[in-house]
Amino acid sequence: MINKVFEDLYPEKVWEYFDEICRIPRPSKHEDKIVEWLLDFARKHDLESKRDEIGNVLICKPATSGMENKKTVILQSHVDMVGEKNNDKKHDFFKDPIVPVRDGEWIKADGTTLGADDGIGMAAQLALLTSENIPHPALECLFTVDEETGLTGAFNLEEGFFEGRTLINLDSEDEGELFIGCAGGIDTLARFKPEYVDTPAAHTAIEISVTGLKGGHSGDDIHKGLGNANKILVRYLWLMARDYDFKVSRIEGGNLRNAIAREASALGVVPSKYKEEARVMLNLLTHEVEQELRLTDPGVKLRLGSTDLPEKVFSAGFQQKLLYSLYACPHGVMEWSREIEGLVETSTNLASVKMLENEILVTTSQRSSVESARDNIANMVESVFSLAGAKVEHSDGYPGWEPDMNSPVLNVAVAAYHQLFGQKPEVKAIHAGLECGLFLQKYPDMDMISIGPTIKGAHSPDERLHIETVRKFWDHLLLMLKS
Repeated sequence: MINKVFEDLYPEKVWEYFDEICRIPRPSKHEDKIVEWLLDFARKHDLESKRDEIGNVLICKPATSGMENKKTVILQSHVDMVGEKNNDKKHDFFKDPIVPVRDGEWIKADGTTLGADDGIGMAAQLALLTSENIPHPALECLFTVDEETGLTGAFNLEEGFFEGRTLINLDSEDEGELFIGCAGGIDTLARFKPEYVDTPAAHTAIEISVTGLKGGHSGDDIHKGLGNANKILVRYLWLMARDYDFKVSRIEGGNLRNAIAREASALGVVPSKYKEEARVMLNLLTHEVEQELRLTDPGVKLRLGSTDLPEKVFSAGFQQKLLYSLYACPHGVMEWSREIEGLVETSTNLASVKMLENEILVTTSQRSSVESARDNIANMVESVFSLAGAKVEHSDGYPGWEPDMNSPVLNVAVAAYHQLFGQKPEVKAIHAGLECGLFLQKYPDMDMISIGPTIKGAHSPDERLHIETVRKFWDHLLLMLKS
């Protein structure tokens, strides 16, 4: 029985399948349950299906009567979701279902990411696969794995896995905008071997936290002036170490490589004679940060509290290398496109700082629609951390998708949108990464477009899906297929 949250929403089948998808845990790299569910879905509906070695699923449906001579269309989405939650929310993304709630014109989740990225794209595919009276050409519905943490499914897509050469990606997040290009990306990881000394006497332990930030997608939202919890935290630690001999014992912040850090915390000690100065410094910095973020991220909170004295703190030399490199590490927009007004060309995100068993792992991600610029900013980040003595490595990276204004599927999409809504959609490129770049690398003759309903706050617990745009997205998709 469908969740009451989705009752009376159109299109009914799309919301019904989205409800089912919300019940299935599917964090990145742990998609076995949703993959098996998709294969079982195909068996129940007598649809041809297959799974490749990496876990991608293809479900096929023949053309409806009169459409047999039309070109096969591939509809594509990814099955994994970003698992982010508020600190006070108890939720196990490996076991617990997502709990959707209705908030006026929006669907969101109770304290976690919603997974509309890209669960709503999957739901549209499933609704089409079970439809009985919607005209369409032969459909190949492609469901890829691990898009969010490395585009693993697209990278490892088997050659000849599908036959079509017209692809509609269902993973963009702005209804009324048609995407025909995206940025490429690469991750740069720095590994520090921490050095410790005994905590000195006559010191007071304090814990510092940065919370209340919006977070967001490191591609879609990098230009919005949002706060980065890692950068704010390190700013305080750097000032305290410089002026009051603050010694760090633990530092952690952020979670995912493709999300702007929402929360960060540190534990350290300060000479007891300076404990009041530590609070004064926090109050001064809080005022500065609140002023800087008053228009873009006004919920920021910096808190300081007393705690038990740790046994160990970082050595002075190691602490300086760590804090100075984190402070110097660039974050945000590096270059704007000179070709497409308002498009970020190149950016970098200081995503996370994690204390593992024997190392501190700093994860950053770089994006650009220009491959050489992507590699240049990655090398810049590498240089910062290499100077601090970290072991630095880069991911394989993924290519961008160069826009084609003469795309046949683009022409169909523009005409269909105008026919339905009496206005032309915006044709854009996106700074976020899409799997389309990898598809084009494997199939150079592929004709592609990316569409979707409006999703805000993706990759954060503020993620929300605009109800009315799901209807418009669905109607637009159906008319495209009919055309």
